[in-house]
Amino acid sequence: MSSLPGRAETVLVGAVDRPPRRFTVLRDRQVAVGLGVVGVFVVLAVLAPVIAPYSPTEQVGPIYQAPSWSHWLGLDNGGYDVLSNLLYGARTSLLVGFVASIVAIGIGGVVGLVAGYAGGTTDGVLMRTTDYFLVIPDIPLMIVAAAVFGQSLRNIIVIIGLIYWTTAARVIRAQVASLRERVYVRRAQALGASHARVLWSHVVPQVAPLLIANAVLMIANAIFAETYISFLGLGDPSKISWGKMIESSLEGGAIFYHAWWAILPPGLAVTAIVLACTVAGQGMEDALNPRLRVSHLGVRRFRLRPHQWAEGR
Repeated sequence: MSSLPGRAETVLVGAVDRPPRRFTVLRDRQVAVGLGVVGVFVVLAVLAPVIAPYSPTEQVGPIYQAPSWSHWLGLDNGGYDVLSNLLYGARTSLLVGFVASIVAIGIGGVVGLVAGYAGGTTDGVLMRTTDYFLVIPDIPLMIVAAAVFGQSLRNIIVIIGLIYWTTAARVIRAQVASLRERVYVRRAQALGASHARVLWSHVVPQVAPLLIANAVLMIANAIFAETYISFLGLGDPSKISWGKMIESSLEGGAIFYHAWWAILPPGLAVTAIVLACTVAGQGMEDALNPRLRVSHLGVRRFRLRPHQWAEGR
């Protein structure tokens, strides 16, 4: 009869004494590769004014000139260097992806935290509102919003953020509703801790990794959304982006001229960054899911030595 309490005590002591391992998620090969690819794109975008061979507004040759030693990726329908436009377009596409992701995660995180922790009527109202946003077709809404509010980069970021916050809200709400019933949360409430303190000290640290993982996934969605918004001709006409490059080349008859170099590079860039963010986000979500942790002690697993089991017995 005494073996079970002994084991339980050993488990709790081992979990408390052992410090939590941080940044172990970066050791995951899937996450490391995904974040590495994203990091390369970010560095190229930041250094675009330094490493771009030509200005994106400088006409350097005839339209659709084939790739050569002078122009590694050839020229587009305006006689502009495709490689230079690709580097400068990364700045716009990544900016939209990162900022729109922050907007979406910010809205979805707040809604999920409040709905999951409050429960009852508040939860019902917020979740029904989330459901209404979920059933709205995103592409028609983006087209209407861009036509009504204008085609500026700021409007595109806001539109994407306001459309894609629902996924984060539902995920965070489910996790917070589970955490609300944990013993340590009930104990903190019984000791007189305010709701704000309980959320900040006990709930937010548990859902933060999940928010980070969803933010990385959201970057992929935002970049893809910006690409097809620009491809439809609804992007900011004053900014170069990967979607704008594809749209301009197709309108300029790139297929007729067999100028694959004007379409393929931006398309491959979008594919690479979307896949990298998706791979990294899914890997982080698998590694940092709070439901895989042992209570709120921040320990996934630990091993008891044979003599510890003997002492527990």
